[in-house]
Amino acid sequence: MLVDSHCHLDFPELAAQLPQLIEHMTAAGVVAALCAGVTLERFPAVLAIARRHRNIFAAVGVHPDTREGAEADVETLVQLAKDPRVIAIGETGLDYYRLEGDLEWQRQRFRVHIEAARQTGKPLIIHSRSAKVDTLRILEDEAAGEIGGVFHCFTEDMETARRAVGLGFHVSFSGIVTFKNAAVLKEIAAALPLNRILVETDAPYLAPVPYRGKTNEPALVRYVAAEVARLRGISLEDLAQATTDNFCRLFKVSLDTHA
Repeated sequence: MLVDSHCHLDFPELAAQLPQLIEHMTAAGVVAALCAGVTLERFPAVLAIARRHRNIFAAVGVHPDTREGAEADVETLVQLAKDPRVIAIGETGLDYYRLEGDLEWQRQRFRVHIEAARQTGKPLIIHSRSAKVDTLRILEDEAAGEIGGVFHCFTEDMETARRAVGLGFHVSFSGIVTFKNAAVLKEIAAALPLNRILVETDAPYLAPVPYRGKTNEPALVRYVAAEVARLRGISLEDLAQATTDNFCRLFKVSLDTHA
């Protein structure tokens, strides 16, 4: 059995097809998925999905490059995370890829999420793009390894991956690991400790080969897992068991395998 550790089922590309997507998950042996929040305004839709489907979990957070909408404070995040369907804080982190100028507001938002995770005892979902130095520095400064979490949709280098694991975090691989030009990522997927790896889709984005360029969905996490298993020289079944166990341990959940 497999788990999609990061997706966005509330996004319009997927929200209207939820019954079919759940059926596809079941057929593919994907027993659960984590739907990550990106804004406070969208969070009610995320939570509603998790409440309707016992194999879908929620996370609450404000994406690092979101400029519109309500800003998250610690108290708000803590209150929203009290719902038992919410198992993580995020996604949060730093994204310098599209933004310029003084980005201290982004770093402060990241710290707010870390403090909310500390107060709730729920792990962090880290988004880091073109910001590896500051991401690691803030996590170290805030002793975020005491909370733990996952670097989702990992695209950085081996050093960053090893430092993330050294801080107590997991590393999650998306459909990018199936792309031909992802040589460095493939090396990382083969090298990291098996007990620190997760797999995800980041649906509706980043569909894996052979669906690259199409709308992604949680069922396709099977292709991500198959590639990581191939790179590590183990069976898909062993990779699926390990990553599912890692997910349950990190997010402190037990899964209904008949969902």
